[in-house]
Amino acid sequence: MRVPISWLKEYVDINIPIEELADRLTMVGIAVDKIEQFSPTETVLELELTPNRSDCLGIINVAREVAIITGSELRIPDPGLAPEEMFGDKTASDYTSVEIAAPDLCDRFVARIIENVRIGPSPQWLQARLQAVDIRPINNVVDVTNFVMMESGQPLHAFDYHRLEENRIVVRRAHPGEIFYTLDGVERHLDEDMLVIADARNPVGLAGIMGGLDSEVTEETRTVLLESAHFEKLNNRQTARKVGLRSEATLRFEKGTDIEGAEWASRRAVQLMAKTGAGRPVGGSVDNYINPWFHKDIFLRVTRVNLLLGTALARGEITALLKSLGMDVRVHGDDGLLVSIPSYRQDLEREEDLVEEVARLYGYDKIPTTLPTGAITPGIKNREQRLTDRTRGLLAASGMTEVITFSFTNQNVFDRIGLVEDDPRRRTLMVANPMSEDQRVLRTMLMPNLLEVAVRNLNRRVDDLSIFELGRVFWPKDENGPDRLPWEKTFLAGLCVGGSAANWYSAAQPMDFFYLKGVLEELLNGLGISDYSFQATDKHPSFHPGRTAEVIVAGQTIGVIGEVHPDVQERYELGKKVNLFEIDLGLLYTLIPDARGYRSLPRYPSAQRDLALIVRDQTPAAAVAAKVWELGGELLEKVELFDLYRGKGIPEGARSLAYSLTYQAPDRTLTDSEVNEIQERIIAGLDKELGVKLR
Repeated sequence: MRVPISWLKEYVDINIPIEELADRLTMVGIAVDKIEQFSPTETVLELELTPNRSDCLGIINVAREVAIITGSELRIPDPGLAPEEMFGDKTASDYTSVEIAAPDLCDRFVARIIENVRIGPSPQWLQARLQAVDIRPINNVVDVTNFVMMESGQPLHAFDYHRLEENRIVVRRAHPGEIFYTLDGVERHLDEDMLVIADARNPVGLAGIMGGLDSEVTEETRTVLLESAHFEKLNNRQTARKVGLRSEATLRFEKGTDIEGAEWASRRAVQLMAKTGAGRPVGGSVDNYINPWFHKDIFLRVTRVNLLLGTALARGEITALLKSLGMDVRVHGDDGLLVSIPSYRQDLEREEDLVEEVARLYGYDKIPTTLPTGAITPGIKNREQRLTDRTRGLLAASGMTEVITFSFTNQNVFDRIGLVEDDPRRRTLMVANPMSEDQRVLRTMLMPNLLEVAVRNLNRRVDDLSIFELGRVFWPKDENGPDRLPWEKTFLAGLCVGGSAANWYSAAQPMDFFYLKGVLEELLNGLGISDYSFQATDKHPSFHPGRTAEVIVAGQTIGVIGEVHPDVQERYELGKKVNLFEIDLGLLYTLIPDARGYRSLPRYPSAQRDLALIVRDQTPAAAVAAKVWELGGELLEKVELFDLYRGKGIPEGARSLAYSLTYQAPDRTLTDSEVNEIQERIIAGLDKELGVKLR
């Protein structure tokens, strides 16, 4: 932003050297990039404005800041007109009308009419002012609109009134595929998201960006319709990027202009046109102000100001500083101020913004330097974080490698893993701005991601794979409920394919269902969980029926483990059998006991017995073990399955299961008769309740 000193002096007296003014402007947050000597008699300040200070894109508001730091009075021009400068007895409403058909994109449109227009060069003083701010003079009408824009920060545009169809204005969205020629002669193809200023039939301007070729002011123009409007800044920026046009007007509209200042700017423009002989204004205006601006009040606490700044300012001092910015300040309560924010300061939205204003006007150099103080709390991990670290360590110790995949996926994966149409895991959350079509939704399970990792590795001849992922899944809530944020849960999934490598002390081991089940058991045991079991199931369509089990902890199902269904393996083009588990880790953590019990080491020897049993195929081994535990009583210390056999001597439809049983008493050495009695009770109970025979 270029600010000529002579132009600035029209609104405020500058009683300090230019270099000191530049330093003091920088101290209040309006950085002066450099001081340039535009001509022997003209000095120009180059201001580096932050995006929130759009008000200082008008020289009057820069003068307001100068008036504060120099203690001078601000002089804002009165845009009034003498009666002899007006044209006829008609008013602007007799000439035109303004319809706003897109009220969400245009809040206000002020139209004024200038008659007896005589297009010619601007006065030398006006041309010099524009040249000092890097704007090329064009003619007396256009130069006035540019002058007022630089003065007030409000862009204006002049239309040839007689080239407007039906001499009226319609502010609307462009029609899809509508074609429009801008002032630079370029054909623009518009879409329905762009805002245009149109007459009764066609666009005559791209709102806030550039006017149209068909309605530009030329030497033949005799009547001008002057526009001063307020447009929605985000839409203006998006349109400018689409059409590739950047201008001084766009710069101001996309940062936000003063909606209350639109009418003042239009009056100032017609005043200057009258004084420079460009034309005679018609009385009044057509002001379509559909979304009036209301003064916003912010409550400011004096104690809060001093707490944040480390100062001891009195309420009167704070009031004086804020009033110097043109704010209305009223006392509110014992400690508060109610500050009414002017329309040109759109950046002030909350209490902290006012504290910042107090700081910069009071002077950053006056704020004492203090070291931050406060109670120091040592950083410690919570229970879930500690359990997560423990989980990762246990799985890594079991030979698994952790992978991390994207939380995004697509709907097609649910078909590939065979989920039925009404499966709740098909309900997903859509990503508003996906990076690609394959990452359009948030995942509801980890299984598809691990299968993709397996495919990628197998395709690169990594045939033996043991991986896990610990990550979040996302489930939508009821959209009509009070809390519409999604469920975000921590899940754990593991996958094995191939086998472990052979070495000098052990043979190669297939990483099958039982291998993965052993890994999961090691995890549960390592987390201090003993009350778990695996129950066969065929309810999971992604897994092989008959080779799948639900993982149950403390009576609650926390997940599933099994061999991936052959159809799923075929869809993923997996040439090997894949085994996978997926559990709700957040639920599992709630089932882990907070403290572990202590048992002293046994003082007396144990006794061991083996049981070889003939069991029907439909009777699970876990059910047999559970019944052994039940019948064994308190002296039974351990039950372990060590052999499974089918073949000669075993009836059809049955199998042999061999269990090792350990007995032990804490206070004595057990006798053979005691152990044999329990053993006989177990054998009899198994035969009676499960039909299990001793082999």
